[in-house]
Amino acid sequence: MHVTIKQSSLHGDVFAPPSKSYTHRAITFAALSRSSKIHRPLLSADTLATVRACEMFGAVIEQQGETLYIQGVEGKPKIPDDVIDVANSGTTLRFMTAISALTDGITVLTGDSSLRTRPNGPLLEVLRKLNVKACSTRENSRAPLVVKGGLEGAIVKIDGSISSQFISALLIACPLAETSTTLSIVGEMKSRPYVDMTLEILELAGGKIHVDENNNLKFIIPSKQKYRLGEYTVPGDFSSASYILAAAALTDSVLTVRNLYPSKQGDMEIIEILERMGADLTWDKEAGVVTVRGGKPLKGITFDAGATPDLVPTIAVLASLAEGTTRIENAEHVRYKETDRLHALAIELPKLGVKVKEEKDGLIITGGSLQGGVEVNGWHDHRIVMALTVAGLVAGDITIDSAESVSVSYPDFFKDMDTLGAQIEKTSEKT
Repeated sequence: MHVTIKQSSLHGDVFAPPSKSYTHRAITFAALSRSSKIHRPLLSADTLATVRACEMFGAVIEQQGETLYIQGVEGKPKIPDDVIDVANSGTTLRFMTAISALTDGITVLTGDSSLRTRPNGPLLEVLRKLNVKACSTRENSRAPLVVKGGLEGAIVKIDGSISSQFISALLIACPLAETSTTLSIVGEMKSRPYVDMTLEILELAGGKIHVDENNNLKFIIPSKQKYRLGEYTVPGDFSSASYILAAAALTDSVLTVRNLYPSKQGDMEIIEILERMGADLTWDKEAGVVTVRGGKPLKGITFDAGATPDLVPTIAVLASLAEGTTRIENAEHVRYKETDRLHALAIELPKLGVKVKEEKDGLIITGGSLQGGVEVNGWHDHRIVMALTVAGLVAGDITIDSAESVSVSYPDFFKDMDTLGAQIEKTSEKT
């Protein structure tokens, strides 16, 4: 699908969509528990991939209104009857690869062409040290992956610099092993807030993991645990809300976003970043309400993306209109997402007249004005498409391809933008 974005301002209020990251984790822990209810989950392409995978491991999942009712496998997933296809969801692939290690047989996992380019080496290596036979069919750490269960605890290390999803996957599976595990992190652990979210839901499900922060980060994981998640309500998603907040800050808008309460989400940092850049913003934490009054000049900043890689596309667009230079640093792991997002932004933003320098681990963006009347590539990446949509509201007459990819994390993105006053024309093919 192609969309054409006209110059627009936004007014009114909207609810932030439920968190994709919390939804993945809640469904996964519920599937490994006995009986659970997940209220207000995000049902997007990615999280539905997790639903399907959990069902293939034996969980029974039913939707009634805004609640998922899940009869889980009580820590004993069955051998899937077929190949697990996770589509484009890297989180699903990594979580389910680790859960495959708990079965009594062989599991095969794959995904779409984009997902099959994403590395899984550190996770496969650790699983092999935990008595699991785990390999890539192409011997390059990419899916399709083959996993033969037999998970046993051990003292192991993992590189934390590529993806926190590897670590979260092990933290989910290892408490269910027959022997205890100690998992040490080598190097800097990127995207730490996502691991904290995993630990938060694990604790709500009754799991116990000791976090040792002395010297190198270490997770001490007791064995033979059982999960009992019970009921859980998914909070709003700051990652998805960042596009709406940025759009309001960059246009002549007055906008309120609801359902944004403090949580373990690292992407809460978008509030602080907008304030640092000079946006007129207030956050009532108790009410979960953020109000933005747009049109105020923004200034460039230095942004460390180590903990919050999903904010990079949003920050890049904000930087395009901010006075001075913005440096996005410590972001090499952003290259290993649905696409190489650093490279994608370095290609697309200059089409709008933005000066961008691509570096190994970041971007240097000189702010100015955005020029419309161009076609840009969404790279089949939901976050690139949403970020370019924000740019289009300022520049006008921007046509973006692969716009359907927003279904991965924010299926109602264009619907919500339309409700707020954005002028967006959709076509199945570019005319």
